[in-house]
Amino acid sequence: MSQPQWHKLGPVELLKEKPLQQLEIHRTKLALIFKDNEFTAISGVCNHVGGPLGNGTLEGDYVVCPWHYYKFHYRTGLGEPGYEADRVPVYSLKIENDDLWVDLASATPRGRLHHDPHPLTRPVVREPGPLRIVGISTTVMDNAHPRFSTSELLLQEALSHAQRKGYETRLQKIRELKFRHCEGFYSKSAHACTWPCSITQMDPDDQLDRVYEDLIHWADVMIVATPIRWGSASSLYYKMAERFNCIQNQITTHNNQLVRNKVAGFIITGGQDNVQAVAGHLMGFFSELGYHLPPFPFIAHSLGWSSENMEHNMRYVQHSRALSEAAQELVDRCAELSCALLETSAHVLQHRAGRKAFNASKHRDR
Repeated sequence: MSQPQWHKLGPVELLKEKPLQQLEIHRTKLALIFKDNEFTAISGVCNHVGGPLGNGTLEGDYVVCPWHYYKFHYRTGLGEPGYEADRVPVYSLKIENDDLWVDLASATPRGRLHHDPHPLTRPVVREPGPLRIVGISTTVMDNAHPRFSTSELLLQEALSHAQRKGYETRLQKIRELKFRHCEGFYSKSAHACTWPCSITQMDPDDQLDRVYEDLIHWADVMIVATPIRWGSASSLYYKMAERFNCIQNQITTHNNQLVRNKVAGFIITGGQDNVQAVAGHLMGFFSELGYHLPPFPFIAHSLGWSSENMEHNMRYVQHSRALSEAAQELVDRCAELSCALLETSAHVLQHRAGRKAFNASKHRDR
């Protein structure tokens, strides 16, 4: 048995002020608990992805990790019921001369249950076959009382053209999927934003996994269609896009470029103008995920600020040969670039360019 390694944590009266706190002693992170007039200490490092347990919360007898809500008993370090073997170390404490001390040598063994990796974490390998195109409609409407969508009409025209060319297609209507808003795990820590999204891993009913599957593993080309809403893309688009932070963050935290040799195109329609601003956001966002853009990567239609006759707008798009042909030509441009990329060797990330938060030491003042 190792010799005790007692280290002073601080005055008892001061440490009593917080029921749960994160401490670090000689590079050992501790979660210190004061409950029922007694101190206990468990490891401050969560078994999942290393979240700081001492910065979490106390729920009954369990310390809840602030990152992804894993739970460990405040006294025994055992996981929550059913997952007891997933345990964190426990440390011995003593009080001398009104100071609290911890024995770092007393740590009990850490235990980890086997967890099968999420299916989305498998290696990205393009299977042989024809070109694959996924269309993503971000139009918001009541599915029980559907209305006409100009952006979705042009997206369907694009996919029909792709099918006639012999390509495989899928259509994801985001309004039909049940998924939670991004909950800002990245704001807690870059490493708290995981692939796939932490919500997808925790919530079996979260249906954004279908979109992740298509974007990362299935499709060669993605075409996003959005209406213009108050000069911006739809609110549903932003709800979806925020959940894509886990894709971009893999570059930052793991040097893992998930999107390779893939092409993005866009369809933008609306009753008011601001096409360039919406297109600029879409192009900037998806290029940050790793998508390539073909020449003229978007098509658009808008009546303009002073002509918001929506009934006329719908009729115009429905009967516009020019817009129908534009949607087909967008597919052709995306497909041409995609085929050229697929003929080359797989791109390997060589540098992170402007990736935020990577290797923070490089960003210190000279």
